[in-house]
Amino acid sequence: MLIGTSASEANGVSFDAPGAAHTAGQEARVVARVAELERRLGDPDDERGEVSHARLLEADEAGELSETGERALDELVLNADFVPRAHGGRLERIDTLVRVMRQVFRRDIALGLGYGVTSFMAGVNVWASGNDEQRARLARLLLDGGKVSVAYHELAHGNDFVRNEFRARPVPGGYLLGGAKQVINNADRAAAWVLFSRTDPAPGSRSHSVLFAERDGLDEDRYRVLPRYDAVGVRGCHLSGLDFDDCQVPASALVGEEGKGVELALRAFQITRSAVPGMALGATDTNLRTVVRFALGRQLYRRSVMDIPHAKATLSSAFLDLLICDSLSLAATRAVHVLPEETSVYAAAVKYLVPKMLTDAMYDLSIVLGARFYVRDGEFGIFQKHVRDLPVLSLGHAGSAACQATIIPQLSRLARRAWFAGDPAPPSLFRLREELPEIPFDRLTLASGRDSLSASLVAAVDELPSSTPEERAVHGSALRMMDELRQLQEQSRGLEPQDRTALASPSSFALADRYTVLLAAASVIGVWQQARDGDDPFLADPSWAAAALDRLGHRLGRPQPDLPESCDRRVHEEVLRRFRENRSYDLYNTPLAG
Repeated sequence: MLIGTSASEANGVSFDAPGAAHTAGQEARVVARVAELERRLGDPDDERGEVSHARLLEADEAGELSETGERALDELVLNADFVPRAHGGRLERIDTLVRVMRQVFRRDIALGLGYGVTSFMAGVNVWASGNDEQRARLARLLLDGGKVSVAYHELAHGNDFVRNEFRARPVPGGYLLGGAKQVINNADRAAAWVLFSRTDPAPGSRSHSVLFAERDGLDEDRYRVLPRYDAVGVRGCHLSGLDFDDCQVPASALVGEEGKGVELALRAFQITRSAVPGMALGATDTNLRTVVRFALGRQLYRRSVMDIPHAKATLSSAFLDLLICDSLSLAATRAVHVLPEETSVYAAAVKYLVPKMLTDAMYDLSIVLGARFYVRDGEFGIFQKHVRDLPVLSLGHAGSAACQATIIPQLSRLARRAWFAGDPAPPSLFRLREELPEIPFDRLTLASGRDSLSASLVAAVDELPSSTPEERAVHGSALRMMDELRQLQEQSRGLEPQDRTALASPSSFALADRYTVLLAAASVIGVWQQARDGDDPFLADPSWAAAALDRLGHRLGRPQPDLPESCDRRVHEEVLRRFRENRSYDLYNTPLAG
């Protein structure tokens, strides 16, 4: 019997056996799964629904996660989406996990984080580096409805998770765990904790290890859960901490090799940094939808707000930002499968750029909403909640500076070896629905010196069509982006040794910022190129790609030529069409409940 089968069957859900002949492909399964979530969670604008915006806002005001929301996710066995199929769950592709979780995040970021994403972030460490017994125990725990927490860092040292305050002293039969950490999501509710701990007093990264500590079996007198924190955002999440006092954990708790904790964590980040920001597109989707509804229904100066050019442009720009972010997220999550050796820099780029762009888009949308932005309940209350919750994704163990610090040491090597020299990415990197091989956890590397995504930008310059004004606009933007990459190459080659580290000067951080924008541009071009032969007429249209690249050009601070008027018109038409047909504002154009 598969691990977790009994729990799954009790909830009315069954999973295909690993290695069995699949009656449906990966795409069919995820489409069905997304539709299942939408049906069960229901129309969020219907106040009678148990997972409606009204009920979620009530829970948020009370500082709790929605009880009915968690019950619905229990019934859907959402935890199975964090467990690889080889271990009895549903996880087979990172990009499809993002699509599934987007349906939860579009309703409530706190529910997505508090119910299960923390378990996913913890679990990746075990799937990537744990032994068969640890993976089996984790799969059983999750498929039976349990939660797992992960503790990488603590308040005193911010994002520098090497300077932590957990220590695990080796003793016969295991480790004595001591020290405290704060701000751990679900520490009080977790059945197990993945703990980043010092196992050697000597300085350096080889002094740290990861422990998979299951709550059952630990001496309750030797640890305590610290008081819960009040938070401005994700108020329903259970943020507390752990304090251990020479608490014995067995030797079997060690994940991977002793002293390999930093390497293990950085490999896990390549998956979680790629995935989690893309989930949050669902929240910005909801906020865009909220403001479109307001703009269509609100009269100002005897015409609707939607007729005001600035408001119309703001809504179209927010839509473009969602498409840009989804393109970069798609490339990074699919790179986990097809370019695992290159994923480190792409994951950091997603974790750095996507939350910034989504936050900027929400701010711009709030200007159109006006005074209603400050309302915490009613029709527009969900907008304010998402604005409060979204910044949490830029914090934690992989904040903006930490992600830039991952990119900066690689810039000079990429400038010498990869840009204008490497092979472009395979087309599968940009194909939304093409099937992928299993997640190659063992092939993730910390740095490779290759960058196929940027190489795709260079290759596209000679491949892009230029028959129409819209196509010529795309081609012109690609040329300007390639020139920007060449400038970046020259500046990265000239970096002084001290500017190639996490302690680099601000100019190095600016280079990392520009590089992430160029990766986003390469992703947009790649998605459009592959969509030209697809069945989505909007994605096949060069108008959106030209407008998106124009947005990225302005983000780089470069003057841009005027776009053909048809580009703005086509994007605005799609904003209205998706609103009226209740379809998602991402690459997938997904039907939504409502």
